[in-house]
Amino acid sequence: MSGTVFIAGASGAVGRPLCRLLVADGWHVVGTTRSAERAAALKALDVEPVVVDVFDARRLADAVATARPDVVIHQLTDLPYGLDPSKMEAAAERNGRIRDEGTRNLVAAAVGAGVKRLIAQSIAFAYAPGPQPFVEESPLNIDAAGRPGLSARSARALEEQVLAAPLEGIVLRYGRFYGPCTGFDAPPRGGPVHVEAAADAARRAVTRGEPSIYNVAEDDGTVSSAKAVALLGWRPSFRIES
Repeated sequence: MSGTVFIAGASGAVGRPLCRLLVADGWHVVGTTRSAERAAALKALDVEPVVVDVFDARRLADAVATARPDVVIHQLTDLPYGLDPSKMEAAAERNGRIRDEGTRNLVAAAVGAGVKRLIAQSIAFAYAPGPQPFVEESPLNIDAAGRPGLSARSARALEEQVLAAPLEGIVLRYGRFYGPCTGFDAPPRGGPVHVEAAADAARRAVTRGEPSIYNVAEDDGTVSSAKAVALLGWRPSFRIES
């Protein structure tokens, strides 16, 4: 491959393996982080680091314009390690802001820089109660009270912005993460996905798939990822070789 991919949230649990995969494929990868310490870790992966906050719209736009990427990938989250219950209430508010305001800033930056394709991380565990396995057309649980409703509404805001933008928008609805840097070694119930398999889905979406929504989760009867398997060539069993 040749060209540039800009990853917002490159130092996260999915961002790091995604950087490794894209660099190995021959892409020039520019990755954002809010931490100078994590910037050094990205550089060690042969990633060009950029320290920027997604809520700083002007600096973000300048960073994307300077990188001149072919593709932008949105892997931004703000969640505690292991989804610590004592911290999840505040984290849900922050994460919701990232999905709404942060996505708005990133979409604007990508459009302003003439980016061809934008891939964004959403969630496959925000579906409203109903027949399983859930497919991409299943309704989200936007009318739910409390944190489930907040998550579903913020996911919908992210998805609508990405799919309405004047570029090729792809939404990956990830299952419940497990694997390195997640705090979960074994697959949780309710449509799990290993972070390396999640990264591989994003890697594949750089060059494959029509603009749309794709579920990305292992088949435990909760979520169907048949669309990602068929159109992206994704495999839930994918792992990065040591």
